[in-house]
Amino acid sequence: MNEGSEKAELIRRHQRSAIARRLSRGPENFYLRDFIYGAIDGLVTTFAIVAGVAGAGLSTTVVIILGVANLLADGFSMGASNYLGVRADNQLKEKTRREELREIDLYPEGEAEEVRQIFAAKGFSGEQLEDIVTTITADRGLWVNTMLQDEHGLSLAHLSPVKAGSATFVAFVLLGTLPLLPFVVSALFAPEATSLYAWSAALTAMGFLVVGAAKGAQVGSSKAASALETLAVGGAAAVLAYAVGAFLGGL
Repeated sequence: MNEGSEKAELIRRHQRSAIARRLSRGPENFYLRDFIYGAIDGLVTTFAIVAGVAGAGLSTTVVIILGVANLLADGFSMGASNYLGVRADNQLKEKTRREELREIDLYPEGEAEEVRQIFAAKGFSGEQLEDIVTTITADRGLWVNTMLQDEHGLSLAHLSPVKAGSATFVAFVLLGTLPLLPFVVSALFAPEATSLYAWSAALTAMGFLVVGAAKGAQVGSSKAASALETLAVGGAAAVLAYAVGAFLGGL
């Protein structure tokens, strides 16, 4: 997009009516972190099993059994853990909101002074500062939201625990399937196939690169650098797993 078209798009998005519609929807909820979390862990843990089994010299059947068990059990565990974590964050936010409302009811002068000092620290002073304090403390909802954000550092966005957990689980299973594909295909159609571990490693590397590039594109950083970073992190886990498997296989 050239500068002229980019500016035209910005002008369109900043029309009064467009701004009103966007703000009325509230903060956008992104589940990118949850998806990447599940995708990378699915690739790492499943390929760790493949690498460990290969290092120990065990059979293809063992790879498939352990891999599928990992996909279902560990994937569900990851999704459930993320669900509970997001739910705990939401509960903490609501608990803090109730506490702030209670403090406003019991001692509004003290809470107003907190607002005053928060905005004084932002550089406001004099009559302008007092106008801000008066405006905020005249609206209980705005008052509480200000305290949540500026005093407690909490986001006002309300993430869905179900969506967050589901994003993690789905990403774990989808990407975690890649390292197992060569073994499953071999078991079903080509029992004599060789180089299965090499194919598994190649598919896993491709998965890391795709996830990393997608993350880079979403956050506006270099897709190539993000892809290589993700590949390096996952590769380190795979090397460690292979080394452990080889060591244990020799006992």
